[in-house]
Amino acid sequence: MQETLLALSLIAITGLTGVTARMLRLRVPMPLIQITVGAGASLAGLNVGLDSELFLLLFISPLLFADAYCIPMREFGELRNTIFAMAIGLVIVSTAGGGMILHWLMPAIPLAAAFALAGALSPTDAISVSGILRGGSVPPRLLNLLQGEALLNDASGLVCFKFAVAATTTGLFSLKTASANFVWVAAGGIVTGIVIGFLLSRLEAFLLRAGLNDPSSYTLQTLMAPFAIYLIAEHIETSGILAVVSAGMTMRMSGIMNKTRIETRLQTTAVWEIAGFTLNGIVFLLLGLQLPSLIVHAQQVRLDGGFSPWEIPLAIIALQVTMSLIRFIWVVLSDGCQHLVAHLRQRIYAVLSWPEKLVLALSGTRGTITLAAVLSLPGDTEFPERALIITIAAGVIVTSLLLASFSLPYMLKILPAQGESGNAAQQEIDDTRATLVTTAITLLQREATRNNDSANKITPDMQLAHDTAVPLLLHEYQEQLQSLDSQQSNPDKEHEFSLRNRRAELALRLMIIRAQRDTLHRLLRKGKINNSTESIFVREMDIHEQELHNEAKALPHASTP
Repeated sequence: MQETLLALSLIAITGLTGVTARMLRLRVPMPLIQITVGAGASLAGLNVGLDSELFLLLFISPLLFADAYCIPMREFGELRNTIFAMAIGLVIVSTAGGGMILHWLMPAIPLAAAFALAGALSPTDAISVSGILRGGSVPPRLLNLLQGEALLNDASGLVCFKFAVAATTTGLFSLKTASANFVWVAAGGIVTGIVIGFLLSRLEAFLLRAGLNDPSSYTLQTLMAPFAIYLIAEHIETSGILAVVSAGMTMRMSGIMNKTRIETRLQTTAVWEIAGFTLNGIVFLLLGLQLPSLIVHAQQVRLDGGFSPWEIPLAIIALQVTMSLIRFIWVVLSDGCQHLVAHLRQRIYAVLSWPEKLVLALSGTRGTITLAAVLSLPGDTEFPERALIITIAAGVIVTSLLLASFSLPYMLKILPAQGESGNAAQQEIDDTRATLVTTAITLLQREATRNNDSANKITPDMQLAHDTAVPLLLHEYQEQLQSLDSQQSNPDKEHEFSLRNRRAELALRLMIIRAQRDTLHRLLRKGKINNSTESIFVREMDIHEQELHNEAKALPHASTP
């Protein structure tokens, strides 16, 4: 009963923080508000422990699955070299550099243990990055880089962390073994996610063909998918985090969602939006709930270790500065190398401006995955200075969040204007709209030449209604194409049709929408459009299709076409 009340309390607090922040018009990023509320709730007597394995399973896996499902695949492919350089190379450099600096600042922490802390701090937090930047005017390229990096660097950071922990507790370290294990953990997690994502997509396609597409069942299956994927990947000792990320991308690229019923799409989207908001809020509340006990813990560590009042805070600030400086240097060097390679290959490369480089450097926030990692450290008898390391980790998490929360809004204001990219995005939308109208015209032209043979299995009256509706709709879409009007056709436009003619028109309009969905997914897979463009048209089609279904149901003695 106590656990149930605790869960309900966290959900209720999450909802109240969102409403309160909007009522008071607070400009502080929501993650920081929720961390503060969590800390206040802890001081008021709400105490919650944090099981790192359970936390990664219940909260991180579904959030990363949803982020991976929504990541712009075309831009991810274009930026893959930079993303992988930051997700792997930067993590390794940050682990080495941060560990050496920490050991130099605090010699009481063994070098291997310092590497373990730096490894836990090296991956950025996808949830806090998106939470801080949400609603800001962030250039798409920067946002895609940060999201892609945060989705992939967790595995490399945790592998570095685990090997540093093993070296600390056993005194043994093998670069060959570590490299082989890293390949297995990372590649195995990616392959596992791709295979499971593909199998789930094929299963859903089979159920759709069998007419078993129930909205509630489909929504529940998608909600349970990341948990199953994570558990399977961890069971075979690969990266569960990379598995849910690659599975989310695979299921998105399969396009299975576009083939489901309109009720399924709307319901699934709504449920995932609510689940994402709730889980995001609870994650930051849990982080805030740990802070008061960690502060008390830090005070005890200071007294037991004989540290001065400023020694630990200065070490936290110095480590944060070091990690940010390493990140900035890496961004500068990586961008320069990318530019050089593009120049040698005679390809166009958009060099990052200095404000953009600063934004990338300041966006290296640490969050709940770092905290979950350090809390999983062995006991004090096995791992030296465990308490001190947890204290420093918590301090760096809070420092990085504060730095990003208060500096990024000002940095975003000085970024170069994005006029050209905005024009390109609008041009892509206009071109896509013209392509979809062309798809409708092609379908109607094919329908106009359809013969009324026995295979059609329709009555002469139905054929007459069909033949009457086709030219009218064909004329409508031809006018759209000629004018390049961005307005969607009005599904409520009334023609002087009989009831049978109206049914034929609705059936044709639904056929057009299905054909346009296939065209839209094909454009996405070929990289002709990005996810943002697809989302715009999917939303329009969902609304249009729902209106057509409602009108069809309202017709006397008519069933949905």
